[in-house]
Amino acid sequence: MTLTPTATAGPESLRKPALIAGFTAPKGFGDATLRDKREDAIELLGGVPDPGVLPAAELASATARVLSRPGLPSLQYSRTEGISPLREWIADREGVPVERIIITNGGFHGLSLGIQTVVERGDLVAVDNPIFPLFLRGLQLSGAQTLPVTVGAHGIDVDELEDKLRQGARPSALYTVPDFHNPSQGTLPAEARTRLATLAERYGFVVLADNPYRELWYAGGPESVDAFNHSDHVIHINTFTKTLGPGLRLGWLVAPERLLPDLVALRSRQDSHSSTLVQAVVGEALTADPGLFDSTLGRARELYRTRAEALIAALDREVPGAFDSVLPGGGLFLWPRLRDAGIDPDLLAAAASAEGVEYQRGSFFASGPGTGSDRHLRFAFGDVSVPRLAEAAARLGRALKSL
Repeated sequence: MTLTPTATAGPESLRKPALIAGFTAPKGFGDATLRDKREDAIELLGGVPDPGVLPAAELASATARVLSRPGLPSLQYSRTEGISPLREWIADREGVPVERIIITNGGFHGLSLGIQTVVERGDLVAVDNPIFPLFLRGLQLSGAQTLPVTVGAHGIDVDELEDKLRQGARPSALYTVPDFHNPSQGTLPAEARTRLATLAERYGFVVLADNPYRELWYAGGPESVDAFNHSDHVIHINTFTKTLGPGLRLGWLVAPERLLPDLVALRSRQDSHSSTLVQAVVGEALTADPGLFDSTLGRARELYRTRAEALIAALDREVPGAFDSVLPGGGLFLWPRLRDAGIDPDLLAAAASAEGVEYQRGSFFASGPGTGSDRHLRFAFGDVSVPRLAEAAARLGRALKSL
């Protein structure tokens, strides 16, 4: 049998679909984050939980119990929405019917599902300013246009949003981090949450409330999420990434009833469902010891508060007067502002890198003008010990003196 050689593939056969061609290469925040660690540096880059407060022994025991069950159901296919007892545990904690819980592969997956469910290509989407930059990367799935809304000490500025809506802006969705905002660390008060949900209902957009830091409050407890969980114009997105570990890739949506069929239909055309094994293990761990999650959180809150306080103290000691720093009410970040307008933040970042300390530049977080983000630095301290934080501040001091 003789085979006829095929023609060499030309440019047309290599053409990428418009969706893929529209993706931008990682830069700024993405370029600094999506890389191998520098072993010679102290990295204050990502919101990474400390391994010492993750319940490794309990997860290992739960895994053994799950894998000892007859028929090995945890190694089989499962429902798109997620499995018991995990969904019931989450629903009870959120105060909603279990039918409204959809298990996801972490928070970013939940955001992607939300974007693809409610945002048409080319739509306008209102976004935090400053913003968690990787949301903008996810928004490329829809080719959407953005409407920046200022975020301050008390979360997204609902007054500014309402003004933009009255002036004719018609977003199909709004994205915000309501608790211990990334990067600026503000928390949206309960009254403003209610106003935000009311505006969404009045003007017909869907709020994507991204809440990975909600449980990491340092004192006084969290703000209520009732305004989000009881609105049919809010998709409330959460994850176990910051509490039980990012490697689990496990999160959830509290979805409005009216959007459940669309979310499930979309998910069933992608990966079908999250890992049955991971869901079963986490569900077993959380229900076998009802106090496990809160005891884990208690250790984490104390540790992260101590580290936040230690980093602020170290900055005051090593570079007195260089920064305006505010102790956050929770979360994994500081957002100090450079006081000296004569210091170039990009030159400082380069000098700090040369000294062996890496952090995120504030300019990476701007979604629009007017916030002064470029004068800020974002320090992540979740997985960095107090002595290493002190050394990072000393290295930053040397970098400042070199300019």
